[in-house]
Amino acid sequence: MIDLYTAATPNGHKISIALEELGLPYTLHALALPQNEQKAAWYLAINPNGRIPAIVDRAADDFAVFESGAILMYLAEKTGRLMPADAQGRSLVLQWLMFQMGGVGPMMGQANVFFRYFPDKIPAAIERYQGESKRLLRVLDTRLGGHEYLAGDYSIADIANWAWARTHSWSGVAVDDLPHLQRWLAAVGERPAVRRGILLPPSSIDRHASAEKTQQFTAEARKMLETGQSKLASKNPGA
Repeated sequence: MIDLYTAATPNGHKISIALEELGLPYTLHALALPQNEQKAAWYLAINPNGRIPAIVDRAADDFAVFESGAILMYLAEKTGRLMPADAQGRSLVLQWLMFQMGGVGPMMGQANVFFRYFPDKIPAAIERYQGESKRLLRVLDTRLGGHEYLAGDYSIADIANWAWARTHSWSGVAVDDLPHLQRWLAAVGERPAVRRGILLPPSSIDRHASAEKTQQFTAEARKMLETGQSKLASKNPGA
């Protein structure tokens, strides 16, 4: 049995999707991010970075794994699925996984911060992160123009990139001109395990949400961001 500590974010949904795809039994623990539950001492003992997601593999002497990419690799290697066994195939999956970890996630995350959450809009920052997010999505589109999936068969690379790419509109990035990406987004999104995984836990916001609900979600995210900054400042008064 695996304990999954998570929240309804792209990084969190990567792991619930993977667990559903692999059919591994798990218990879901949804952390209350606005209340900073991820910073509680009990959780820091599992993930010293105080972020979601993290897992504890109860069948492996309560082995804890944090960082979403590392968790995906652990689950794939544990089951022998969603990642090839041969060196070149494995490398290809890891290249596209690292592409998401080092590029798509951070850039779209920053686009969200400056486009959605910061009360003061900084046009140069918004343009910078939306532009880089679009460039990275264009890289995915080019790759998918010649491949059904990113690295051969469907893999953890697809799960990781899809969980973020599907949220492009929240980052203010249009993909109307990226047909191969759109095809892949739709195809992966129709997988039964994926459809289950993105509801575990369910997000309080989606692209069909009302303006009022969107504003409420944005306000909560902004408060969480500001709380994190104030705590950092109190610990580093000279910074």
